Amino acid sequence: GMPYFFVLPNLLIFGIFILFPMLLNFVYAFTGGPSFFPEDRPYVGTENFERLFDCENIMLPNTCQEDLFWRSVHNTITFVIIQVVLMVLFALITALILNRKLKWRGFFRSVFFYPCLLSPIVVGLIWKWILMDSGVLNGILISLGFSKIPFLTDATWARFWVINVSVWASMGFYTLILLAGLQSIPMDLYEAASIDGASKWKAFSSITLPLLMPTMTVVIVLALIRAVQVFEIVYAFTGGGPGTATLYLVHFIYNYGFTSP
Repeated sequence: GMPYFFVLPNLLIFGIFILFPMLLNFVYAFTGGPSFFPEDRPYVGTENFERLFDCENIMLPNTCQEDLFWRSVHNTITFVIIQVVLMVLFALITALILNRKLKWRGFFRSVFFYPCLLSPIVVGLIWKWILMDSGVLNGILISLGFSKIPFLTDATWARFWVINVSVWASMGFYTLILLAGLQSIPMDLYEAASIDGASKWKAFSSITLPLLMPTMTVVIVLALIRAVQVFEIVYAFTGGGPGTATLYLVHFIYNYGFTSP
């Protein structure tokens, strides 16, 4: 019984903070009212789902009764696709560069990983101070004779910077995983390919990518999970604005649960 004894604390934490809230969500889904306690909430059946899917066209959030929810869903899907692709691409390129014999290689590896050590709230605030109308970047542009750019008040710019800041903040973690995967590939394979006259691209496509694919799968899955859960950076950076341009699903849940009247 000793294995169960050592696993029990973890199972208790999992049950209390993950399994129980998941089951409680089903109770909330089929009940109504403002009360927090399930016994005080009246049963409403599928009324909540009917209101949620009350749309003329689900692809047009403005035609839905719960338009903010569907806007956050659309924003989240777009964010996840673009952010994960850029994250994996830049992490792979960075890992390939850092895997080479470079001067001060250890220093550069630590530099790329450093943003991961910062709190997402700190990252969001730092970049907000840099990109706000009176921030550092606009100050530099004005000193060079250019006009201010509404980085945080224009919807397109806000989406652009949210994606790029999230990639910058998390890329080092995935780079480290891919770098470990690259270092596990035997160098003998590259030497044999070189003797056979294979080009660098051929060695990359025939040796590096296939052998790196298990590690790449882990990176993609972790990046997808983290992208869907994006909240802290956006909360501190744009607050979901301008308007609903950067309102994502977890942020919508937070607003609906803690700030809505």
